[in-house]
Amino acid sequence: MRVELRNIHKYFGKNHANAGINLDIPSGTIQGILGENGAGKSTLMKILSGYFYADSGEIILDGKAITISSPSDAIKHGIGMLHQDPLDFPPMRLLDNFLLGREGGLFPDRKVVARDIQTLAAQFNFSLDPEAYVDTLTVGERQQLEILRLLWLGARVLILDEPTTGISASQKAKLFETLRTLAGQGKTIIFVSHKLEDVEVLCHKVAVLRSGQLIGESPVPFDHKKMVEMMFGKEISLGDRYPLNAGGKVLELKNLAVEDVRLHMEDIHLDLHGGEVIGLAGMEGSGQGPFIRACSGLLRPVNGRVQVNGHDLTGKSHHIFKRHGVSFLPASRMEEGLVPGLTLTEHFVLAEKTQGVFIDHAKGTKLAEERITSFNIRGTPVSTVESLSGGNQQRALLALLQTPLSLILLEHPTRGLDIESTIYIWSKLKERCKQGTSIIFVSSDLEEILQYSDRVMVFFSGKVTPPLDVATLTTEKLGQLIGGSGWNNLNSGKSL
Repeated sequence: MRVELRNIHKYFGKNHANAGINLDIPSGTIQGILGENGAGKSTLMKILSGYFYADSGEIILDGKAITISSPSDAIKHGIGMLHQDPLDFPPMRLLDNFLLGREGGLFPDRKVVARDIQTLAAQFNFSLDPEAYVDTLTVGERQQLEILRLLWLGARVLILDEPTTGISASQKAKLFETLRTLAGQGKTIIFVSHKLEDVEVLCHKVAVLRSGQLIGESPVPFDHKKMVEMMFGKEISLGDRYPLNAGGKVLELKNLAVEDVRLHMEDIHLDLHGGEVIGLAGMEGSGQGPFIRACSGLLRPVNGRVQVNGHDLTGKSHHIFKRHGVSFLPASRMEEGLVPGLTLTEHFVLAEKTQGVFIDHAKGTKLAEERITSFNIRGTPVSTVESLSGGNQQRALLALLQTPLSLILLEHPTRGLDIESTIYIWSKLKERCKQGTSIIFVSSDLEEILQYSDRVMVFFSGKVTPPLDVATLTTEKLGQLIGGSGWNNLNSGKSL
C-alpha cells in the first residue's frame, strides 16, 4: 500500500509538533523516520494510525484521500501501529490479547483463532504459545505477538515506534528479518527511530525530522555524518571516558542467591565502591532483572547477605533500602515508574520528602520548572506524563531521583533516548558519581556498557561472571560471553 502524507500540521498549544510534513512511501518499502527526542516522529505516526487528528493536511492511501478518526478506523484502512511501550494486557493469555479489537460476535471460536496464531507464527519462525500469559514473555516476544495480531486484523502498513529499545541483539536480528520478509510481501513498513545504526542496516530510505519539520530525505547508501548533522544541526561526539575515583564500600553482596520462575542464580559476590559504575550485560531474561531487584529490596534473596554502607539489609523491604540511599528506576516507565494521569509537578512533589501536612503548590511548580530545565524535558509543569514522548518520560523518571543517594539502580537508563540525550543523561549520572554515588545499570547496548562502566557483570542462563574490568573487554568479547562462549576460559583464568 502506498502512503502519502501531504502538508501535515499538528499543534499542542503553542508547540508546533508537525509543521507541514510531506512524505511519499511506496508499497514494499521500509521507510525510516529519524529524529531526536521531541522531533515530531511519534506525533506524525499517531496521526497516521488514528490516535491523533491532524489540524490540517491529507492522508492518501493508494491514491485515495481518506479520513482516519480512530485506531480501529486505521486498521480498517490497513494501518496498524506497534508502540514503543506494548499496548497489551500482561495478566491475559496471548489468545485473549490477540482477540482484542476483533469484530464479530461475543463468542469467537478459540480453537480456530489459536490455529491462526500458530500458522502466522510459523511463517516467521516465532515460538509463541496461544495459551501462555503475556507477562511471561520478553519484550521481543511481546512485539512478535503485536505484529501477528496486526497482520491478522488485516494491516498492510505497519508502523513501528522505537522497536529496538530494550530488546537483545538476537531479538533485534529476528525483528529485522521479519520486517524484510513483510516488505518482500508488499507490505509498507515505517520504522521510527533515533538510532542511526538501525536505520542504516534496515531501511531503504529515510526521512529526518527536527523540531517538527522535515529536514530532508535520503535513499541508501546513507551518509552517517550528514544524518547526524540533519538530526541535531551539529556534530555529536561521545566524548572521553570519565576516570574512576573510588570511595568507600557502598554495596556488599556475599554468596548471594536469587531466583524467579525461570532462573536460579547463586554464589554471587560483589564489592561496589563509591563513585563506581557497574554495567550488567546479557540477553533479556538472563537474570539481570532479578539481580538488580534483589539489590534494591524488591526481591528477597534465597541465600546470602546484602549490605549497604555497612548495614545488613538482607530481607528488608524496598522502603528500608530507600532510607539507606538506594533508588531503583525500572525499564517499564508507565507501568512501574510513573503514574498516568498525574502531572510533572505532582510527580516531583510526590518524590520529595514530606514536609508538613499540606502541599505547597507554588513550591511544587517552581521545583518542576527547575527539573524540566535541568533535564531538558519537553513539557510543562502541568503536562501529564502520558502526554510526553517516550524519551521525555525517561528524562522525567531520571529527574525524580533524590539527592544525595548512595546507590542508583537503573534498568535501561537511556531507553528511547537519542545520542545527544544519552550523553547528557550520563553526564548527569557521572556528576553524582563524583559526589560518591555508585551506579549499577542494565543495558542491551554493548557500546553504552563499555563507554560508561568501570566494571561489567555478564549474565547467561542463570550464570553470572565476577565483575570484569572494562579495560579488558571489547564488544566482541562481551558478545561471546553473552552468547554463552568463553566461560570456561573465564573460570580458568585464561585470556578472554
